[in-house]
Amino acid sequence: MDNEQKKHKAGFVNIIGHPNVGKSTLMNALVGEKLAITTSKAQTTRHRIMGIVNEDDYQIVYSDTPGIIEEPAYKLQESMMDFVRTSLRDADILLIVTEFGEKDISAYWSKIKDIDLPKVLVINKIDQSKGNEDIVNKIQYWKDQGVEVDAFIPVSATENFNLDSLFNFILQHLPEHPPYFDKEMLTDRAMRFFVTEIIREKILMNYKQEIPYSVEVDVDIFEEHDDIDKILAIIYCNRASQKPILIGKGGKMMKKVGTEARLDIEAFTGKKCYLELLVKVRENWRTNDNLLKKFGYKS
Repeated sequence: MDNEQKKHKAGFVNIIGHPNVGKSTLMNALVGEKLAITTSKAQTTRHRIMGIVNEDDYQIVYSDTPGIIEEPAYKLQESMMDFVRTSLRDADILLIVTEFGEKDISAYWSKIKDIDLPKVLVINKIDQSKGNEDIVNKIQYWKDQGVEVDAFIPVSATENFNLDSLFNFILQHLPEHPPYFDKEMLTDRAMRFFVTEIIREKILMNYKQEIPYSVEVDVDIFEEHDDIDKILAIIYCNRASQKPILIGKGGKMMKKVGTEARLDIEAFTGKKCYLELLVKVRENWRTNDNLLKKFGYKS
């Protein structure tokens, strides 16, 4: 029994990088489940989200983080960057994600280059390249920029290309350790959290300009029953002028968001869902410590 325990591997594989390079898509692909919301907009991820992959002899705890913002503009963004800093402290393996067209990570590379743990530069979205020569040139480009890592691994998270090479590196460098979480767990987050994220994803997809970045979602009521979940979620906006935009003429936009979110929630839980959405104004919530605590951005 002791020998078996010693051979068990477990560790935190933390994913960092600039906004919109595909970190959430990569984690979802590695975990095999959609845990982190994904959109084409930058700063889609606001929290640190863990996805857990379990086998008899290993447990990989992937950790998706918000995109690195060099100069946070308000307290919400400062809290998001705190999640990134925490992920650097508890990582066993660091996945530094870039996209194929990216050319500069110097601002944050200077802060992580001396961290003594296995590091991979993941070059995502290589489906945008023109072929192998293009990819080889990109790897050489990063080497010329002074990026020294244990491996350069080109992938396409959307097409599941070369993820096996990345997984093999992770498994090879995962330390021997007992599991950190119960082997039945897929994530460290409760269902309430995923409901808020699903609703927020629909807001990101359906509204333009500043609206998606000015709202937060909070589940006020979550009643679980055998055949249906009953949920009341409140969408908080930053200014009174944003409320009618969110609701839409005759409630049309809110109905669209609610329908799309309900379908995704039902697919996630595997049962019916009654979802009610309300819109409330909380001016300057992004700079309010009490509200940031309520929404899980501060402890």
